[in-house]
Amino acid sequence: MTTQAEIARNGLWNNNVALVQLLGLCPLLAVTSTVVNGIGLGIATLITLVASNTIVSLIRGFVRSEVRLPVFVLIIASVVTTIELAMKALFYDLYLVLGIFIPLIVTNCAIIGRAEGFASRNPVGPSALDGLMMGTGFLVVLALLGGLREIIGFGTLFAQAELMFGEGAGALTIVINPDYGGFLLAILPPGAFFGLAVLIMVKNWVDQRPREQAAAPTALPESA
Repeated sequence: MTTQAEIARNGLWNNNVALVQLLGLCPLLAVTSTVVNGIGLGIATLITLVASNTIVSLIRGFVRSEVRLPVFVLIIASVVTTIELAMKALFYDLYLVLGIFIPLIVTNCAIIGRAEGFASRNPVGPSALDGLMMGTGFLVVLALLGGLREIIGFGTLFAQAELMFGEGAGALTIVINPDYGGFLLAILPPGAFFGLAVLIMVKNWVDQRPREQAAAPTALPESA
């Protein structure tokens, strides 16, 4: 059985949904024009992964293989609908910004993939942890990409924080340069692709360094 440490490493780094599996790219690229948007969608996806994995694991012994996938989709759709209604009630302005991408979480291949590939074959504890780690890894990428695009595109960080944290959170907004005119490409779809490419490049570089160091020849000590 996969250990908790392995589940955490896979979700956060080794098998990161966005950087390795390249799943969920539609919302990832569409809503990450700011950090707040990325965090909002990331939290919704994280909650969906934890809840759906937990429920699928609980009922895995009662669902026939012939109807397994439709049942999983129904569970995910129910969880997403609950999250959408809660966000509409508690964070209405953020809900309006994210729009159609909240209900589209149902179609995120990463969620049905974890339900089918992991939760349906493992106990509740590891399944919930897998959802938490996979969701956290996806959330971190959303936040990083949103921050990168917001800084380059608008010259700010945490703009419109009040959408998530309340009216008093406006003070969290950081203006990098008041005279910065912005860079339109960064907040358009091509900018999202460039930003994601940079994050993937950094991850691959970090992963490659230990292999290069291990492959490097070791200098022999000089003979006396």
